[in-house]
Amino acid sequence: QVQLVESGGGLVQAGGSLRLSCATSGRTVTTLYMGWFRQAPGKERDFVAAISWRSGGTYYADSVKGRFTISRDNAKKTVYLQMNSLKPEDTAVYYCAADRGSTFGPGPNLRSRYDYWGQGTQVTVSS
Repeated sequence: QVQLVESGGGLVQAGGSLRLSCATSGRTVTTLYMGWFRQAPGKERDFVAAISWRSGGTYYADSVKGRFTISRDNAKKTVYLQMNSLKPEDTAVYYCAADRGSTFGPGPNLRSRYDYWGQGTQVTVSS
């Protein structure tokens, strides 16, 4: 089992920045990908960014490219999402996710890739 705990959400004005953290614990040795997703009220949970735990390779949704940066600290077993130039449409609950390490499976941008989810952290961007 893998446990994920997000933190760092809050209220920020448009154009501002926030950094989300996702602390992991439990059996993370097989994890291949960590991802961030977000869900606005009444909408689907959408992909934001993902990172390969081993290589550090990154993936982004088009809507956040150039504004958000995903990174990891292997020693701290923590994944970060640095969010800059925030817009009101970035308002959502942000969820951290981890997979079980299946070599063959859905891509890192798909919800079905991930087996473990955090409880979410609210990000609100005011105009």
